[in-house]
Amino acid sequence: MKLKNKQQVYFEYPGNLKTLDLATMVQLYRMRGEPYETEPGEIIACALTKKLLKSSKTWFGLHYSQKAWDSLLTTNSGGFPLTNVELNILGLVHSPPVEPMGRSFVENNCDVLPQLAFLIINDLKQFGFLEEDDNELIITPTGTKALDGIARRIYERKFLPEMLNYYKEQPMGSQGDTQDKQTRLF
Repeated sequence: MKLKNKQQVYFEYPGNLKTLDLATMVQLYRMRGEPYETEPGEIIACALTKKLLKSSKTWFGLHYSQKAWDSLLTTNSGGFPLTNVELNILGLVHSPPVEPMGRSFVENNCDVLPQLAFLIINDLKQFGFLEEDDNELIITPTGTKALDGIARRIYERKFLPEMLNYYKEQPMGSQGDTQDKQTRLF
């Protein structure tokens, strides 16, 4: 079955995020959702509505009105701005291609730098979406609901493992075979 992204609006990390140095990336990540007030003479606009704003919430250099920000939040997210990266993290833990599902495997297979994935996983734990026991990640019932919320926003359906980048990148019939993955890269 071919899954297609619906043209829905949701939070996304910038495509060239990997070009930033680690300190800048961490700072931008930590500042997401922070209220921003314009200085006299400064003009900003909402990235979604294109209307001028005096105050906003920021997302990696983009500004959103509170109403636009709220519209980007997904069902069962608890106010946490979920993206395709969080879908991949939660989805890998929900439908693990390897057992046990170690943190380092998730950090290296979720489509962002492992250092950023480390921060995201910590936040997902803090929000109660994930738990960690002896370096093994476990999805909570709240995390499963959040996963379905972002899956429905992006794909208009309940979560399926085929939505994950990990499964999309694997040759058919070799989802857990790292030898095939290495061969394919060269």
